[in-house]
Amino acid sequence: MKTWHMIIDVAKCEGCYNCLLACKDEHVDNDWPGYTAPQPRHGHHWMTLARKERGQFPLIDVAYRPTPCMHCAAAPCVEVSNGAIRRRSDGLVLIDPPQAKGQRQLLDACPYGAIWWNEERGEPQKCTFCAHLIDQGRKQTRCVQACPTGALEVKFIEGSEMSHMAEERKLTRLYPELGTQSHVFYANLYRYDTCFIAGSVAVARAGVMDCCTGTIVTLKQGDKTVGETLTDAFGDFRFDALAENSAGYTVEVTTGKHDKRSIAVPQLTASLNLGTTSFGNDQVAED
Repeated sequence: MKTWHMIIDVAKCEGCYNCLLACKDEHVDNDWPGYTAPQPRHGHHWMTLARKERGQFPLIDVAYRPTPCMHCAAAPCVEVSNGAIRRRSDGLVLIDPPQAKGQRQLLDACPYGAIWWNEERGEPQKCTFCAHLIDQGRKQTRCVQACPTGALEVKFIEGSEMSHMAEERKLTRLYPELGTQSHVFYANLYRYDTCFIAGSVAVARAGVMDCCTGTIVTLKQGDKTVGETLTDAFGDFRFDALAENSAGYTVEVTTGKHDKRSIAVPQLTASLNLGTTSFGNDQVAED
């Protein structure tokens, strides 16, 4: 059976908040009976944008992780709601406004923090996947429609096809250990939830420090080589998608004349800029 899925590419998200604004435009002051009551003008983020800065100047990056309701196949909120929250055959999870009235405890049932409390109406609310528009024949949610970079997309496909797509495109779920079988998949989630080790290589030529391009840089963890790269035109290198709090790394910088420098990283508690590794001109092979 075909169900709805959302794919979010963290690498394409620029943090413009168009998704949030489009959601507000669709739901603030608009009542969609059978789907959701109006969203409050302030306070609710049915599409939350988490932000994370990695590294240290000048080798840094910023990633944004849009986080809506996950519309889980095994939704914990459905299990404890006594019928106030239901999962439709097309995979969308909806809160029934009248039945959910006064049930603030339902906020605690969502491990992703995707359910919000409408204080004025005294009821829980969340992303509906624009179900009222989907049921009118629309093929996109408002957030997808408003995304200028293509970071958001939706698919109405069989579960087997989604599994194949996830494997082919290396998509992952948020917190898969929860076992909720969420219908939101992420591309490049490593940009948000892992670390990198980066640095620069320079060479002294005629008393001037210059970028050292094409230098071999190897990352080892214990005796195992986990990555190898060449410095770019700016003399920079990066090893990404490393687990936070992993340990035992050594970065080896080798020049054309096989002069080698080793830098130990005992514990990777956050993304790390190792700074500049410098060589004299006599230590680097000429082009």
